[in-house]
Amino acid sequence: MNYCSIVSSNVVKGKAKELGFHKVGIAAVNESTNAEAERLQAWIKLGYHADMEWMNNPKRSDISLIMPEARSLVCVALNYYTPHQRPDSAEYAKISRYGWGRDYHKVMNRKLKALTTWLQSLDPSIQARYYADTGPVQDKVWAQRAGIGWIAKNGNVITRAYGSWVFLGEVVTNLELEKDSPHTEHCGSCTRCLDACPTGAITQPFVVDANRCIAYHTIENRAAELPEAIASQMQGWVAGCDICQDVCPWNQRFAQTTDVVDFQPYPDNIAPKLIELAQISDEEWDKQFPASALRRIKPEMLRRNARANLDASKRNNDPESNHF
Repeated sequence: MNYCSIVSSNVVKGKAKELGFHKVGIAAVNESTNAEAERLQAWIKLGYHADMEWMNNPKRSDISLIMPEARSLVCVALNYYTPHQRPDSAEYAKISRYGWGRDYHKVMNRKLKALTTWLQSLDPSIQARYYADTGPVQDKVWAQRAGIGWIAKNGNVITRAYGSWVFLGEVVTNLELEKDSPHTEHCGSCTRCLDACPTGAITQPFVVDANRCIAYHTIENRAAELPEAIASQMQGWVAGCDICQDVCPWNQRFAQTTDVVDFQPYPDNIAPKLIELAQISDEEWDKQFPASALRRIKPEMLRRNARANLDASKRNNDPESNHF
């Protein structure tokens, strides 16, 4: 069967835009991904994935292990930026913008499911499966190949229209759709993200070591205590870290307020107090973070992150004190 005759790329893109996605592009599966697979394995061999063993899943390097008949990926991006600003005072905790509003998985999955269901409704032979940071798919690699944006020096995907304030998703399908041209890279000689990272997590342009990344440690590290090299440099962050995004010229010039109501911040997420989060009970955590991506950060982790910031602040204010 000639799947191209069932639906065109433009029709698919139109449907994705109709469902509310801000950017959409098509990538072909039949092109070699050896270079990306080799880069991923080299990164893992250096131990830069820390304890995120799921990054070593063979499916990340071979999409056919997910769907043997896969021919195309419909890649999408959803702008989540809101212009709210965090207070400067050191008493406040910092939460990454991605976690201010409703859980992006829920928002993305609702739209991706609708796109997938629509595709499957066109013909019984059509296969389609969707992902939004929930499966073994290199979403940044595919987004660049689909023309959504480029993988920047800080590891994020930057789009010309929205900067890097976007969530990524994709639909893997056996439809052979007309592909888009891969996006070119436009970081130039800029090193603001490398220079701004307080822990040196961006070891060189386009290479991020999770072992040094504040976002990794606040979200993924399940240990009772954080490494001192991280704990002493957190600068108020308790859930993710936006430093490398905040200093990016593309974000400073091109960020646009999202039209997705679900991404408007919950009131308590912009300026929570460190002292309150350091003492938050499991019950209070459950009430404060409903339908939130921040639920990945368990209450004991949130307390740990807040305490680490408070301890660092004490040491900075009283260098001779001993808190060890």
